[in-house]
Amino acid sequence: MKIKNIFKYLIRFVFLQSLIFFVTSWYFDNFVFISSEHKFEIYQSLVEDRNRFYDFLPLGWITIDGLFFALVLVFLIILYSTKFYTYVNELDFSYKNSYLDDYLILYLLWNSFIFSSLYLFRITGLSRSNLFLFSFIIPFLLISFRNSEIISTLLGRSLNKENYISFNVNEFSNFKNLRIMAYRNEELSITCEEDELSEKIIIEVDKLNKIVNINLVILQIEKLKRLPRGLEKYLIGLNKKVLIISSNDLKFNTNFIYRKNIVESKNLYYFNNDIQYGSKFILKRIFDILIAFILLLLLLPIFISISLLIRTFDGNPVIIKQKRVGLHGKQINMYKFRTMYNNSHEARDVLKKDNNKSGPLFKMDRDPRLIPGLQFLRKFSLDELPQLVNVLKGEMSLVGPRPLFKEDTEYFNKNYMRRLNVLPGMTGLLQINERNTDDFEIWYKYDIEYIENWSLYLDFKILFKTFSAVYKKSTSGK
Repeated sequence: MKIKNIFKYLIRFVFLQSLIFFVTSWYFDNFVFISSEHKFEIYQSLVEDRNRFYDFLPLGWITIDGLFFALVLVFLIILYSTKFYTYVNELDFSYKNSYLDDYLILYLLWNSFIFSSLYLFRITGLSRSNLFLFSFIIPFLLISFRNSEIISTLLGRSLNKENYISFNVNEFSNFKNLRIMAYRNEELSITCEEDELSEKIIIEVDKLNKIVNINLVILQIEKLKRLPRGLEKYLIGLNKKVLIISSNDLKFNTNFIYRKNIVESKNLYYFNNDIQYGSKFILKRIFDILIAFILLLLLLPIFISISLLIRTFDGNPVIIKQKRVGLHGKQINMYKFRTMYNNSHEARDVLKKDNNKSGPLFKMDRDPRLIPGLQFLRKFSLDELPQLVNVLKGEMSLVGPRPLFKEDTEYFNKNYMRRLNVLPGMTGLLQINERNTDDFEIWYKYDIEYIENWSLYLDFKILFKTFSAVYKKSTSGK
């Protein structure tokens, strides 16, 4: 096992040890032990056992909390020695996309261990009703932190809401029972000749991604022994999950990280270049939630003031919803303070001839749709503040490419479609460098640069520079 994987397992182990020990100790102290006198009697029993059986341990080590810590440690060591808990292979067969079976196994394992331990150490006279409720809590924590799937679901990215497109995978194929497909929804299935596969995949994936969110691309091949160079390059740079089912032992043109399994005499090649997935997605979402929540609290007086100002100038609604394209092509309602007259977006087609931006960008130096007196909200991006709600909902991030309108995706080529594979953001590289640019190619440059260099550190750096840029703009008066 690589050092990086060992380190990840160790961090998760220490986290689970701390969490389960804290919950167990706190719950017993507050709900299971009848009284402090009862707890002291149990402590005396532990001291008596120490004097009889393991007097080599220092007396200061003998505490009820110490016992709970040791029990949790032993249980987790046993649990981590099994592949059942530590390893979830998306290429395993799974005929039921439910976590209930796994929960029941963990429930039986934990409770058989903890109740036999309580009996062994003579911890009796406990509140039975509260102990019964406790029996469900720890298995829930264990399955929640088993891997990134459930935590990602709680943070707004569920496997069951992910979609895939397949090529040459038979409708009745047993491979559709693989966990990677069983837990996701098939959006489109295409059959074509293998010599047409390259062109077909590129066209269909890009076309479908403009309509619905696509997270996974699956292709089955029988004759090819090597992917066409252009197709291989496209799939690697797609920033999605890719599964190739092949009758042959494939040779690749470039070196990249993938996993290979043999299932039913077929070679399965799987690689995941989704840069905001698993632990990376979880860390980004936690960062977004914390900062967005704090900002919403701090900026509440500004929200109220802007709302009153808009109502004074042009009535309701104060906040509008605009249909934009989000992560993996998913349609989202993006919130903004209204700075234009009602239904102004409908006049966009009429005013296209006056558009002084390139590509999908639509901005006018003197837009007649703007409400007089509210231009400063757009100047200092105050109209974007309601998108903090989008961030909390998981539809946007604090940092990422700006979400564009659905009709704007017609300008996206196969390379620029990659911008849909990261969460759209309130701010990004463009906003801290050349916010008012008229050139769509510059948008393209900064969006691709962000995708290829994404990290939490980069997000933090962009966010900090955004605050700095807004402050400089307000003090300069430009």
